[in-house]
Amino acid sequence: MVFLKRPEEIERLRASNRIVAEVLARLRESVVAGVTTLELNRLSEEMARSRGAVPAFKGYRGYPYALCVSVNDEVVHGMPSAKRVLKEGDIVSIDFGVFYRGYFGDAAITVPVGVVSEEARRLMRVTEESLYRAVDQARVGNRLGDISYAVQDHVERAGFSVVREFVGHGIGREMHEDPQIPNFGRKGRGIVLKAGMVLAIEPMVNAGSYEVRVLADGWTAVTADGSLSAHFEHSVAIMEEGPEILSVC
Repeated sequence: MVFLKRPEEIERLRASNRIVAEVLARLRESVVAGVTTLELNRLSEEMARSRGAVPAFKGYRGYPYALCVSVNDEVVHGMPSAKRVLKEGDIVSIDFGVFYRGYFGDAAITVPVGVVSEEARRLMRVTEESLYRAVDQARVGNRLGDISYAVQDHVERAGFSVVREFVGHGIGREMHEDPQIPNFGRKGRGIVLKAGMVLAIEPMVNAGSYEVRVLADGWTAVTADGSLSAHFEHSVAIMEEGPEILSVC
C-alpha cells in the first residue's frame, strides 16, 4: 500500500532527511586517502546521535553498522571495516539513513578519493545526472515508469548499465515502503504519481554488466564482472507544484 503523507508528515520527513544530508556533507569532506571505512561509520553515527536521531541501518535485518560504504566494484551494502583503508583513485559510495521524530531519512552519494580515472569520473557524473532526471519525473499525474525510464535511458545512452536486483522505495514511518522503484522500465507504465507520495529514488549504475553478486558476509553486493559501480540517492516528496528534494541541508 502506498501512503500519502500529510503536510505535517512531510515536514517531519524534511527534518529527518536534513540530518542525513548534513552527515553526508561531512562525510564527503572526510573521504580522503588513509581514512578507514570504519572511521566514516563512527563519524556518521556520532553526528546522527548528536542531533537526536537514531542511525536507521544499524540493526536493520541484523546489519551491524550505521553506514553502508561501498568501494569501487562494491555496488551497495558495503560493510565498514578497520582494515579497509581508502586510497587515491578509489570511488566510495556512502549510503546513510536516520530515524528521527517518527520518520526516516535516506540518501546516498558517491565520492572520489583524490584523482580518479576518467571512467570513474564519467560514471559518477552520469549516475548523478540520471538521479536528477528521475527526480524531474516525480510529478503529479506521471507514472512510476517515467521515473524508471529516465534513469535507464540516460545511463544506457552513456554506455553504462543499471542494476536490476536492487531498487528505490517509498519512505515515511518505515524505511522501506511501497512502491518499489526500479531503475529500468517503460514510460507511461506503473502507478499514477500523486501529491503526498515520498520516494527514495536511487540509481545504482555499473560501468560494465548490470549483474551483481553478494559476498560471503551476506551483505556486500559487488559487480559480477569486477567493473566500477556508483550510487546516488535522494528522498523526494511529490508536491502539487512539483518534486521537492528533502535530503538537502
